[in-house]
Amino acid sequence: MEYQLVIKFWRKSLADEAFLAVIEGRLKEALGAAVELEGYDVSPKEINLFMLASDPRLSFRRAKDVLEELGALNGMSAAFRVAGGTSFTSIWPLRATRKFRLP
Repeated sequence: MEYQLVIKFWRKSLADEAFLAVIEGRLKEALGAAVELEGYDVSPKEINLFMLASDPRLSFRRAKDVLEELGALNGMSAAFRVAGGTSFTSIWPLRATRKFRLP
C-alpha cells in the first residue's frame, strides 16, 4: 500500500525558500528509493513537502535525522495518509494538539 507523507514547514521558521533545495537534496540522499518526492505546496504561512512511501513511519524517522541536523525540526510538523485519502495520521510533533490539515 502506498502512503503520502507530508512534512509541513512553517514559513516563519525558515530563513528563506532556498533552504528547501538543501532539505530536498539531503532527504533524497538519506531516503534513496524508499520514497518518491512529489513536490511542494506553497502558501503564505506554510510549505508542504509531499512524498510517496510504503512505510511512512520509517521514512519519517530517517527524514527526522536529516531535519534535526539542519535545525528544521522545531519549525515543522508531519503526517501521512493513504495515497489519495483525506484523513491524516499525525506523526510529528509527538503530542500534536491540533489536527493536521492542508491549506
